[in-house]
Amino acid sequence: MSTNEADLVLTNARLVLADRVVDGGWVAAVGGTIVEVGAGRAPERGQDAGGDLVMPGLVELHTDHIEAHYVPRPKVQWHPLAAVVSYDGQMATSGITTILDSLRVWREELVEGVDGEAATLAEAIATAREADLLRCDHFVHLRCEIPMPDVVEEARELIGRADVRLLSLMDHTPGQRQFRDEQKLRDYYRGKNGSMTDQELDTLFARRVELQSQYGAANHRGLVALARAHGTPLASHDDTTAEHVAEALTDGVAIAEFPTTMEAASALHAAGIRVLAGAPNLVRGGSHSGNVASRELAAAGVLDMLSSDYVPSSLLMAAIAMPELVGGIDLAAAVRTVTKNPAEAVGLGDRGEIAPGRRADLIRVSIARGVPVVRSVWRLGRRVA
Repeated sequence: MSTNEADLVLTNARLVLADRVVDGGWVAAVGGTIVEVGAGRAPERGQDAGGDLVMPGLVELHTDHIEAHYVPRPKVQWHPLAAVVSYDGQMATSGITTILDSLRVWREELVEGVDGEAATLAEAIATAREADLLRCDHFVHLRCEIPMPDVVEEARELIGRADVRLLSLMDHTPGQRQFRDEQKLRDYYRGKNGSMTDQELDTLFARRVELQSQYGAANHRGLVALARAHGTPLASHDDTTAEHVAEALTDGVAIAEFPTTMEAASALHAAGIRVLAGAPNLVRGGSHSGNVASRELAAAGVLDMLSSDYVPSSLLMAAIAMPELVGGIDLAAAVRTVTKNPAEAVGLGDRGEIAPGRRADLIRVSIARGVPVVRSVWRLGRRVA
């Protein structure tokens, strides 16, 4: 889809600015860049937003949902370019205009259907971009599972790409971090591959612990060094203890993804590391893994950003719902967690806010029976959905 920069005027909108909501507002863009914002009568005729919300396009830092389009059923791989285009359309109609596609950088023995295909998908994203097939602006987030034997080499092959914006340090070894309760990990793998027996899972878990012991420390050092050498921001993942927080600080982590406890999240936030939590967690009212609730983090003032993770529509739903669910947070503050804050966290200061000089990445949203519905999406001033 063409992303040539365009002129745009939207009028009669509830504009969600970074610090307030303007009723009866208007926004004008020239050449894909916002040039003026105001209230009341616009200086020239434009598109009537009908009193709907107009807010910045959402910015998503961590979604592995692309893999669900590429592998829609166990042992079924779809055409990678077609999968990317389908996924991109779903993200755009969810109000997301900038995405860090979280690509799994590891291969796992003993389990079918969870091997990473980061190189294949990264190339498909690049092909779709070059062919002008994408509605959203796509970047790459390398999700690196530390204990996997070849993860450093696989990451090294990808990190030099111009579109790589983030590398996350992940460790899903049974008995720690997100999966302190091993039963939760059993449930996860059965969801991925329902045919696995308890004996097979016992074997798998023992192997995961062995890999962590054998490769974990060296791979951790290698990935941190690799990110530093390329100037790529680092994210920690599922921080749980004071030791994890200290490790994140030593590594120079910029973003803490999905901390599992209030203690870890509070310490990370206090240290200046931006805390990212799950939008599905906030919408559902709790974590599916039994970890700290996003609402609790928001109420404590330690939630900086949200991610849709595995449900694209949850990002907008969470932002709209947050002011009603969490005292002291207004709509402008809630929307910052899905726009301005994540954009700035990965160095994309040209977007995420309705203000002169910012990209005209905008969405029009109405509320139907309590559910936000994306009615229009513009990227660089041009309508893409």
